[in-house]
Amino acid sequence: MIEAQGLTKRYGPTTAVDDMSFTVHPGRVTGFLGPNGAGKSTTMRMVVGLDRPSDGAVTVNGRHYSQHRAPLQEVGVLLDAKAVHTGRTARNHLRAMAATHGISTKRVDEVIEMTGLTSVANKRVGGFSLGMGQRLGIASALLGDPQTLILDEPVNGLDPEGVLWVRNLTKYLASQGRTVFLSSHLMSEMALTADHLIVVGRGRVLADAPVADVVAGASGAKVRVRSPQADALEELLRHAGAAVIATEPGLLEVMGRSAEQVGDAAASAGLSLHELTPVSSSLEDAYLQLTADEVEYHSTAFGTETISGAEPANQGASR
Repeated sequence: MIEAQGLTKRYGPTTAVDDMSFTVHPGRVTGFLGPNGAGKSTTMRMVVGLDRPSDGAVTVNGRHYSQHRAPLQEVGVLLDAKAVHTGRTARNHLRAMAATHGISTKRVDEVIEMTGLTSVANKRVGGFSLGMGQRLGIASALLGDPQTLILDEPVNGLDPEGVLWVRNLTKYLASQGRTVFLSSHLMSEMALTADHLIVVGRGRVLADAPVADVVAGASGAKVRVRSPQADALEELLRHAGAAVIATEPGLLEVMGRSAEQVGDAAASAGLSLHELTPVSSSLEDAYLQLTADEVEYHSTAFGTETISGAEPANQGASR
């Protein structure tokens, strides 16, 4: 279990984490979501003692991380898969970690096989692909057979088979009663993997609830409308106060009006409809609504970024 109370981290005048309180319970996968600059990585670093809180405290399995005599056997951590000696082989990297805790070479072999590294175990890490580096990072986190797992973007660089493997692995570990704390920018994958969500923005907790509750709390469900008179229908609906997006010729997405209201408006104006489909809110919809006013960077219609707030110089990893 991970428990944070009033957790705060300041860098000069900038507050990266602002009075966060939350609990990550065992037996479920807890997703940790937020825009770039929201303070996710800073929070994870404070959990494992890499950053010291300015205020507040956080414990893992009832103790501060530094108080655990064998931390690898309490908490498995993947924060930066590139944080390895590139001249070592994968096997020797894991053996070196194991030696610090008296972990057997048999366990090293087990995590190598478990993470699909057998064919590259005796190759130098410097030549690894991004995906293989991620697998080694996960192997390192699993090495001590810990009760708590903290994984920051574990599917980064993995192919579809690897993404599915991480999904099944994290669910399996949670089913064993372990605590699994997982961050990702992939909303579709988080919707399939997580049981519970903690959503943060600008260092504050915006939501702390089961995935279904977060999605159910999203407002403004969409209606997909297809019409040969889409331009006229779009103008009509906008005039009535609806938000309308033309996704392709003849196809509209309408927010702020029900399917019945759209259908009645089209009928009263004598406009033909070829499709009228209510679209339920997704996790992505809910996430974007929660974080709409909390992002550090806003994209323009052309995909370029307008900076609305800068990260502190030493906080490039504060995602």
